[in-house]
Amino acid sequence: MVSVPPKISSGRTAPAGHRLVSAVLVLVALGLAGLIYFFNPSAHAIYPVCQFHRLTGLNCPGCGGTRAAHALLHGRFIEAAHDNALLVAGAAVAVVRGAWRALNRWRGRPNGSFVPSRLIVPLLVALALFGVLRNLPAFAFLSP
Repeated sequence: MVSVPPKISSGRTAPAGHRLVSAVLVLVALGLAGLIYFFNPSAHAIYPVCQFHRLTGLNCPGCGGTRAAHALLHGRFIEAAHDNALLVAGAAVAVVRGAWRALNRWRGRPNGSFVPSRLIVPLLVALALFGVLRNLPAFAFLSP
């Protein structure tokens, strides 16, 4: 009797658990986007206050992020970049990366992870550098 090796999945479909987690994350993201879209962070006190800024008076890398997201959702890109340029750049990169991954999936090509592990350290360094620069007088244009 000849034994047949098991067929290896092509990896084109995600397990049901991954699809459920993805669906929940998408729903949470859409809910947060709706909240930020309809409730201006400058006019409503429902958003958390940056504790780093409250304690030190300095801007962390995320300061102005909610206002920037609100401006982005309303198509005001210059205002968003003024509030948090790193968030705007990160959102643009995420959209391009997501479109690239969707195109690869549609073509049946392997995707890999959304953020390759070799980029984690450079991204953290960029985040820290942005946090430092936006608090220096010469780079005041980076502060919200």
